[in-house]
Amino acid sequence: MSPLSQSLVIGPFALSVGQLLLALSFGVALIVGALAGRRSGVPTADTLFTVILVAAAGARLVFVVRYWGSYDGVWPMLDIRDGGFDPWGGLIAGASYALWALWRSPARRTILGGALLTGALTYTLTAVPLILIEDHSRSLPDTALTTLDGEPVTLPGIAEEKARPLVVNLWATWCPPCRREMPAFELAQQEAQDVVFIFVNQGEDARTIRRFLEQESLALDNILLDPHNALGRATGARAVPTTLYYDAEGRLVDTHFGEVSRATLQRGLDRLR
Repeated sequence: MSPLSQSLVIGPFALSVGQLLLALSFGVALIVGALAGRRSGVPTADTLFTVILVAAAGARLVFVVRYWGSYDGVWPMLDIRDGGFDPWGGLIAGASYALWALWRSPARRTILGGALLTGALTYTLTAVPLILIEDHSRSLPDTALTTLDGEPVTLPGIAEEKARPLVVNLWATWCPPCRREMPAFELAQQEAQDVVFIFVNQGEDARTIRRFLEQESLALDNILLDPHNALGRATGARAVPTTLYYDAEGRLVDTHFGEVSRATLQRGLDRLR
């Protein structure tokens, strides 16, 4: 699995390694800007925060435009809990604002430029090596799972039988983001016949799951039980929901940590195809 797509749980909070590296890089830029600016009385924190906000807004805007048809209202477009951001859109927007800020304030160019460069180098030296050593050829985990009826199965066995790409969702009935994303999965399962959707419940029993499906009026196929959270440990997914995308040969193509919407699910399917 990609190191950048693994998750880390700290108390009630769960973050992907990629998010932690971004936070680390931003923190380094803030520290460098503050230390360098203290000597000359040049503040940089406000500009650095604005760069981050502009980058996030640009990334969201480009993503929404790309998947406009997957949104059914303004609020879903604004709801960033689905993690729908376009990296290139964010990079272009953030870099454009940073260049404008440097041009606008000649007195701060050296200090602000140094802080920005340090942050960028921190991310490059930490994230890029992880991406380069990413093992896309890793096979589906041979974790022992069971169906709702108690039949033993494994993901490699399903992949061999179906001979189609797999979308594997790790979830639980007590998890609010998991509950919110289920209608999107239900619709995708009906529409994307070229992909097999598998829902691996983490730590609950068949009775609890059946009651949840009945209460929510959900019609989902391929629901499996993982009572000891073994699949989460095998894939590095320490929190739910997590969605894993495997091609027909069982190779990991993409990972989405956190809640998906119709738009982010479509992005994952586009990458899978």
